[in-house]
Amino acid sequence: MTSGTEQADAARFENAPELALHWHREGIGAVLCTVVQTWGSAPRRTGSQLVVGGDGRIEGSVSGGCVEGAVILEAQEALAQGAHKLLEFGVSDDDAFAVGLACGGTIKVLLEPVGKTLDEETLEALVLARAERRPLAYEVNLTSGQGHLVNTASYPDRMRMDRSGVEEDGETFVAVHNPPLRLILVGAVHIAKALVPMARIAGYDPILIEPRAAFGSAERFPGERILDDWPDEAVEKLGLDARTALVLLTHDPKLDDPALMAALRAECFYIGALGSKRTHGQRQQRMIAAGFSQDDLARVHGPVGLDIGAASPAEIAVSILAEMTGVLRGKVA
Repeated sequence: MTSGTEQADAARFENAPELALHWHREGIGAVLCTVVQTWGSAPRRTGSQLVVGGDGRIEGSVSGGCVEGAVILEAQEALAQGAHKLLEFGVSDDDAFAVGLACGGTIKVLLEPVGKTLDEETLEALVLARAERRPLAYEVNLTSGQGHLVNTASYPDRMRMDRSGVEEDGETFVAVHNPPLRLILVGAVHIAKALVPMARIAGYDPILIEPRAAFGSAERFPGERILDDWPDEAVEKLGLDARTALVLLTHDPKLDDPALMAALRAECFYIGALGSKRTHGQRQQRMIAAGFSQDDLARVHGPVGLDIGAASPAEIAVSILAEMTGVLRGKVA
């Protein structure tokens, strides 16, 4: 599992738009710096962001090292001029060499002064959508610096793959802003003990639903979010959307079925249910009796996980996470 410090750092990187808006409104001034293109051994992926304040404060990262120093100076100049900048660092730059670009790595970084080329209303709308877990894409022309929000239908492949990048025209950069991935687990069983830390490493925010106190204890899952509500009440509180995976682990229809019914009525990208083929067949019959169609039931992965011959709880957790990833990225039906 990642450390608390690493998780906090990741949260700061992910909250760059919110922080940029906050600093701008405080009167500090802010520049949102985004990696728009990489080649070779660049240490930060496309879409990574750094926020530079008018007073020199920073949060986030575009390279993980010394390139930040040059970016900060350029960002303060961009803020003073009220104009965007597109910077490129490569193997010929000493700063780039120092952070590991010596193997042919190159990065391009777009600097957008908030309230100038990146207008406050656009950034505010983006921050609101992120707070409401609504996926959006931000499209910006790298030459003019003018950007706007677009519907996710414009870039279905980028949204599915969480892949920001420059379009074929070489002029348009698309920043993907998907809600964070969530994994909701019904049943704090032994498989969950292995799956929760694995999912967190893979970028999920895991949440456990377990009304049975003996299973859902802080001692068994230290530091994790555990809801002791009945599953249908818990998922209603949490809300289910297209960035949510739901996995049922209790083997108990009284607990699994209410959550499953809620998921079938929602847009969860993945629904998995533990149990044998016989158990899954009985589950399907209960869902049909409840009014769900065969098309609805085809969304349920049961028995849960890829067939990798998993035997131990940890191996089953690996198979579940692998299947979730395959479904999310369009590689598994």
